[in-house]
Amino acid sequence: MIRVLNVISDTNIGGAGRVILNYLRFAGRDRFETHVAVPRGSALTGPLNEAGARVWEVEGIADRSYHREDVKALRALIREVDPELVHTHGCLSGRVAARREGKLVVYSRHSAFPVPPKLKYPPGRWVNKFVNEHYADRIIAVSPATRDNLTEGGISPKKITVVMNGTAPVEELPPEAKRALREELSIPAGAAVFGILARLEDYKGHLDLVEAARRLKEKGREDFRVLVAGTGPFQEEIRRAVEETGTDGAVRLLGFRSDVAALLNILDVQLNCSYGTEATSMALLEGMSLGLPTIASDYGGNPWVVEDGASGLLFPRRDPAALAAAMERLMDSPREREEMGARARVIYQEKFTGQAFARGIEQVYLDLVKGV
Repeated sequence: MIRVLNVISDTNIGGAGRVILNYLRFAGRDRFETHVAVPRGSALTGPLNEAGARVWEVEGIADRSYHREDVKALRALIREVDPELVHTHGCLSGRVAARREGKLVVYSRHSAFPVPPKLKYPPGRWVNKFVNEHYADRIIAVSPATRDNLTEGGISPKKITVVMNGTAPVEELPPEAKRALREELSIPAGAAVFGILARLEDYKGHLDLVEAARRLKEKGREDFRVLVAGTGPFQEEIRRAVEETGTDGAVRLLGFRSDVAALLNILDVQLNCSYGTEATSMALLEGMSLGLPTIASDYGGNPWVVEDGASGLLFPRRDPAALAAAMERLMDSPREREEMGARARVIYQEKFTGQAFARGIEQVYLDLVKGV
């Protein structure tokens, strides 16, 4: 049995936390024993316990990557748990603590973003290379775009393994349940339903989506609805933009929803408008498992998830006119939506299942333990 201690500093359930939860659902429990260190009071504690992990709450690591006091606390925990390897999720303190305790270290990079000049060129490039390579035996990139970020910052490709995210399939609801939810949300019969399920942050591109909706309405299109599910610091800016553009009839801000799977069931097309930090969107993968086509920006990992023209459409990031054109194309072509959705389901089953993701993670563990 290989004991693995995951370290994550998130106090809320974000992308990295969902990755761990997805892994636990498909983990090889006959070979791997999963422990997770989280900040005291983290929203992840309950779900991780329910998923079968041994959870350790740690003082002081909340929502920060590095602090020397965190290193001390994590070193003490590592001595207590005594794992074969430590798998960190954006927490440099965890990597430093693990290395000082002589443990094998895996580091997962969950995002893709423009590499700043200070990391592209010396001396910042040298420092970035040293820190990441010295404090990790293996770096897992969740997308080829993430891998490219890492190598652009000076990190050797030999250190990096790409393991794209995977998810459990979303259960399809019966027709009567779908009809009831559409009625609850006042969606008129015949309207094409688009949806974006993402934290409300500037870089998620919600304002570009509101502008695309404005352009469609300006052309006289009333036969669509956009469901925006999620919360975040950019919520008021988005709400204000909806009011100012007069798109409040078409764009619905739903806030936090616990019934994300149900919402996916009533969409005709899922959307991703990101222009920052996007790697392998698990929301897109869940939609693909239902046979949903996607309209996504060409940023980050999206082109490795969406086959442009086959399982969905890609548009140039920060281009509301192109986004509006893609939306109108699929509004007017139910047959194309159906064909793209079928292809999306096939891609999901071939590449993005939870089982494939878990086996990829565990192969990294096995290679490290075996010294490969």
